[in-house]
Amino acid sequence: MSVASVRRAAKESVSGLPRAFWWLWASTLVNRLGAFVSIFLAMFLTADQGHSASFAGLVGALLGLGSVISSIGAGVMTDRLGRRPTLLIAQTSTAVSVAVLGFMTDPVAISVVAFLVGMASNASRPAVQAMMADIVAPEDRVRAFALNYWAINLGFAISSVAAGFVAEYSYLIGFLGEAVMTLACAILVFVKLPESRPDAGGAAAKGDEPTVSMGTVLRDGRFMAVVGLSFLLAVVFLQSQVALPVAMADGGYSTRDYGVAIAVNGVLIVAVQIPVTRFLEHRDPRLLLVLAALLGGYGFGLTAFAGSLAVYMLTVCVWTLAEIINSPIQMGLVARLSPTHGRGRYQGMYTLSWAAASLVAPVAGGTVIDRFGADALWAGCAVVGTVTAAGYWLLMRRVPAAGLSTEGAAEAAPAPAPAPAPAPEEPADARPSAADRAGAPA
Repeated sequence: MSVASVRRAAKESVSGLPRAFWWLWASTLVNRLGAFVSIFLAMFLTADQGHSASFAGLVGALLGLGSVISSIGAGVMTDRLGRRPTLLIAQTSTAVSVAVLGFMTDPVAISVVAFLVGMASNASRPAVQAMMADIVAPEDRVRAFALNYWAINLGFAISSVAAGFVAEYSYLIGFLGEAVMTLACAILVFVKLPESRPDAGGAAAKGDEPTVSMGTVLRDGRFMAVVGLSFLLAVVFLQSQVALPVAMADGGYSTRDYGVAIAVNGVLIVAVQIPVTRFLEHRDPRLLLVLAALLGGYGFGLTAFAGSLAVYMLTVCVWTLAEIINSPIQMGLVARLSPTHGRGRYQGMYTLSWAAASLVAPVAGGTVIDRFGADALWAGCAVVGTVTAAGYWLLMRRVPAAGLSTEGAAEAAPAPAPAPAPAPEEPADARPSAADRAGAPA
């Protein structure tokens, strides 16, 4: 491939998206550049504080519990209060709570503050995802979600390596560094991002779209099935945050070794996310969701055979490919199944699948390692990945491929079911103008 063709492909990948998207993208990057605590928290609790793997799992579960509680509330806030205010509240609260966590030494205090960190940090996700769906046209959403995921992992790749080195000198510096970066993200949102929420009241008054409540979301059978499958796959992926570092520490590996191994995840996504997404645009999304589940489960399953840092890095490559395939396709699917004025609630429920997984995964991972050993955990990941792949196959075989296409310009409509009607085309004020769509940063 020539340099000119690479440049052309890169330009096509980033062109035509609205200016507001790029500010949202930038805020995501800033946020992830400072995401130190989730990288070293398990090792901080076990290697530095002397707690057991089970306690590290408990603290991770409390982070998840806070996320579970905030998912639904933040989704409702996103629809009622607005995307921008929800983001500002969430990011400011995260900065304060993460800074406080760095000074906690008592186990009870650590547990309570970790719960608050989970609540605050997860509250921004429904708002970010709903805002992205608001400002990006349907035909560009999968590409936009892929670019946002790319920013997340660019920041993650850098912060993973940095966290390992920072932790060797002072864990407190890591806590305070994340607080500062999160506060900078809130300032960027305040200065550069306007509110994007459509006028729900006006649309409802005209009868353009029915009222959306949490009951509407729960009765949407197909959407809830997607949420359930997302939960299973998230349980597998999240073993990288608690179980993997604990298992590596038990095997004699250092904080720096784990940082280098997990950085492969971010580096690989940064390197291939965009070209892979362009390749996937012409493939059947139903089969890709099945493939991603299998790669995720068996990628972690291969960790049982890791006897060196190089092999650990290889297993990270396998399940990272699963993330690369799954993330933009599933996020595009969620956006298409979400009614315009219920996006906050739908995105909140989708976020709940990951929040609930972050509650279950640490406890399950830590407990299985303590009682049965790490190899049993990795075998279990392979089983869960297989079950998830089967679930996607059974669910998606009844969904036309055209309804999930990453190329179509129209909103996809699910097949008739007791679920609510799919979102109509957004009103004119919710779509970016031609001038805005050309406003990518230099």
